[in-house]
Amino acid sequence: MKTVAVLGGGPAGAFAAERLARSGLHTRLFDEKLAWEKPCGGGLTYKAYHQYPFLIENDTPKRLVRETTLAAPDAGEAKITLAHPLVIYSRMDLNRMLLERAERSGVWIEKTRVLGLERHDRAWRLRTQTSTLEADFCIIATGARNPLREVGTQWSAKDTMCALGYYVPAFQEHIDIQFLEQLEGYIWVFPRCGHLSVGICGKNEPAQALRTRLEAYMNQRGISSKGATFYSHMLPSLESPGWRSNRVAGDGWLAVGDAGGLVDPITGEGLYYAMRSGDLASRVLIDDAHGLLEKAAAYRALLAREFALDLEFAATLAKRVFLGKFLFSSVPARMIQFMRRSPRFRDLMQDLFAGTQPYLGLKSRLLRNLNGTLQEVLMNFFLHRVIPGESRVAS
Repeated sequence: MKTVAVLGGGPAGAFAAERLARSGLHTRLFDEKLAWEKPCGGGLTYKAYHQYPFLIENDTPKRLVRETTLAAPDAGEAKITLAHPLVIYSRMDLNRMLLERAERSGVWIEKTRVLGLERHDRAWRLRTQTSTLEADFCIIATGARNPLREVGTQWSAKDTMCALGYYVPAFQEHIDIQFLEQLEGYIWVFPRCGHLSVGICGKNEPAQALRTRLEAYMNQRGISSKGATFYSHMLPSLESPGWRSNRVAGDGWLAVGDAGGLVDPITGEGLYYAMRSGDLASRVLIDDAHGLLEKAAAYRALLAREFALDLEFAATLAKRVFLGKFLFSSVPARMIQFMRRSPRFRDLMQDLFAGTQPYLGLKSRLLRNLNGTLQEVLMNFFLHRVIPGESRVAS
């Protein structure tokens, strides 16, 4: 293999390109925007920066946030002090840092759009805005709005969520998470360097309706949109059938990050999965134990072993978590009440924020620690109502 083309310069593409170039492969990265902003909070979990320490050990502006408040209608709020802080970047700053690392590693970066791909004699012919060139293998990192439909995952509207928000010139120390009635999603307030990211993500609801919900929350909280910048973005949020048919690899290509649909269906978090999938894709390409025709299967197996089965299971939970009812109240309301009253449930939420608690192990973890009190008998009942059996996905 002589040349690898990385199509897309977001976190997944930039990190994959860096890893490939460090291994000695001639790596070319194409992106029409390069570093750019997104409405999402830009938070990196402990799992991400523990796995890749450079994500916290650098000079790029960032916020380390330990205090989080979760709230739901008719339940009030619960506060958590995180044992491991969430590291929050501007997405532009984070993306720029990753691209600079890639360039220092020897990646050839071109600011242009790839208009088309054609397969010829076990190689790719790429057509950009300025030229035509060839590559032996492609990493597809074009994001959720992938225009190259012959590669990368495929989904319908029900496999996506909308994320939109404002950058507000204000300051606070903590994160706010607000659940809403009849919304498969939530509102966030993330403190960043110099501003707040105030946004909402949700499924099966028009963007304008989501924006109306967000602005009502901002008015209630006294958060002014005056002088704020508005952003909107689509995110993958695969339903269970979408995970089972997810197209993440094929003849001569591997898809990473959003282009592979690799986003948590409950939280909408994608940065860890972008970085990790970029790393795994680069490992498969570098590993000579897999021939070119075997690399797609090897990559799919690695994803399944690392996190894809867990995310598929999360897709079965999402509607129950956001829209389900338990003892005449919403599931988010009951979760917040448990957080206030149960140390074990708070510990579980800590690990979910850190990214270290798999969804597949939620029920078994809590059931192992129940001690028979009325409160925990109710929690047991709650778990059986909210979390379905795990055997099908785990098998």
